[in-house]
Amino acid sequence: MEKDSSAMEEYLCRLQNVLESAYSIRVSNMKPAKRGYYAETWRVWDGAQSYFLKIDHLPFHHERFLSGLAVVEYLWDQGIRFAGKLILTKQKKRYAVFDQAVLALFAWIDGENIETDQTKKAEYEMLSQVYVLTKPGLPIPTASFTLDAAVRFYRQWETLRTSGRQEDHLIVSVLDRYEKSISHNAARLELFSRRCLDDTGDFYLTHGDAGGNFFVGGGRTYLLDWDEAMYAPPERDAWVMGCYEWARELFCDTLKNYHISYRLRPDRLAFYCYHMYFHYLCEFLSTQPYEDKSGRIQDYLENGWIQSRVWFADSL
Repeated sequence: MEKDSSAMEEYLCRLQNVLESAYSIRVSNMKPAKRGYYAETWRVWDGAQSYFLKIDHLPFHHERFLSGLAVVEYLWDQGIRFAGKLILTKQKKRYAVFDQAVLALFAWIDGENIETDQTKKAEYEMLSQVYVLTKPGLPIPTASFTLDAAVRFYRQWETLRTSGRQEDHLIVSVLDRYEKSISHNAARLELFSRRCLDDTGDFYLTHGDAGGNFFVGGGRTYLLDWDEAMYAPPERDAWVMGCYEWARELFCDTLKNYHISYRLRPDRLAFYCYHMYFHYLCEFLSTQPYEDKSGRIQDYLENGWIQSRVWFADSL
């Protein structure tokens, strides 16, 4: 959010007024937290303690954001401390309204997002603890093995083709160069969608981006940001490292250690590899600044980390 100094001062003043009226917090200091993909985030001090403030300005994302708050509250009530602590408003609501945005307040956690091969054991253990607590009725979506991500991407691509913007034509030229591989992945997604479509058993409360939200601090590990929580198979959390045999075995062994009778299924892993391939393409087209799009997409399609996942899925 780019603002000049006077506009920022006015913005922060109004934001602090909301925090005081909704939470009875008198702000003594605020600093950008830089923890979030969609949201604006701040570290807030009130003189006695600090908080994590998350503000979602994107209307299309509000429903997911609010659903994630319900998940965090549920997990805390079940004794899970690694998912963060939501601070309720004076009216016992999970969020407050700020202009056209919604905001939520959490207890501050000192830590860094550190993801390595060595952190996967702790990550999978936390996911398994959440899977055990899966219950119906939470206000989150249920996964389906559809072609929606690819369909959405092709619609975006077609819209760019008919655009008069020079920036859009640059993006189209990049996508056109990789049309063969994109079409191949779309066909593979369709294949595994058919194989998995009627298999709706063994769905759990999944995170969706555990590695990207794995935090370490003060000798503890955390799994934060539950905005993308969904009832889905464990492959939704496992696919990103599923191209490595050691990671697949570690994931399955961890499930077993928590008495979860499930082993990763190749068809589901392949589905998620192709599904997420198109999901991230859609993200780039929707959220990246224009000057970043064409280069970012070319790097993703040519040298990106996604390629090893697609090659693994191609082998299944």
